[in-house]
Amino acid sequence: MTLDTSSRLGVDALWPLCLALVRARRQGAAFSDMQGALRWQGEGGWALGRGWDAQASELFALLKPLLDRRAASEPWVLGQLGQSLDGCIATRSGDANYINGQEVLTHLHRLRALSDAVLIGAATAAIDNPQLTTRHVPGENPVRVLLDPDLRLPPDLRVFADDQAPTLLACDAGRQAQAVQRVGAKQVLAVPGLLDAQGGVQLRPLLDALAQRGLRVLFVEGGGVTVSRFVQQGCMDRLHLSIAPLVIGGGRPGLSLPGGTALRDCPRPPGQVYRLGADILWDLDLRGPCA
Repeated sequence: MTLDTSSRLGVDALWPLCLALVRARRQGAAFSDMQGALRWQGEGGWALGRGWDAQASELFALLKPLLDRRAASEPWVLGQLGQSLDGCIATRSGDANYINGQEVLTHLHRLRALSDAVLIGAATAAIDNPQLTTRHVPGENPVRVLLDPDLRLPPDLRVFADDQAPTLLACDAGRQAQAVQRVGAKQVLAVPGLLDAQGGVQLRPLLDALAQRGLRVLFVEGGGVTVSRFVQQGCMDRLHLSIAPLVIGGGRPGLSLPGGTALRDCPRPPGQVYRLGADILWDLDLRGPCA
């Protein structure tokens, strides 16, 4: 791609570079930008060259942790939750449509395009019946993973039949035969050790199983129980928390974590704040030093 450097470069010029970089990562190939719009800084990861406008620079800063992933790196997990001012991700009945605005929706589709796989829990899949595609932005659809250790999901969900992207039903290896009977062997990811002796879900074996398939960059899109479980087990590297100017009152909570007895015991992960339309996005580094 030839870049016109006579004027400031914007998001429309940055996004194709992001996609090309991620495509090279997935193929295990080296990415080189002969135009100098992006440059590799070793441990510092990717950096923008000169000539970018403020909007492109801000978007790059938000996406940089994803773009810095390498082909042979350890599994890396980004989670997201969209919530109201009072910390709810849905009403009591489970209605979560349009908590956040169009800008956040576009952001979610960008995260899907830059990730190897997108994962949701069984409750979110059953209520929303989502497509989990990148239809709002240019970019390839990720592999879709439905975490359903209890095999609660019906086989007529759209992701199992629409042929838009590969779909994996993640269950414990002990329930593989039942899962195959429901959705077919091609769409089953049977994970040894996903359920422990008490029936609790263990996420590290799942991350290892996905990595064996080359799916090392995972986007956990919801819901609250699933994202909370990843955080509790130390399996999430970064969290995007989008807060809408909305009060739900008595709805379904977002993060649910063991609380400290005093504020000084509560973690304060480092983060950056971004404005997405009327919403505020917190980009939280869960591996960074807490204040």
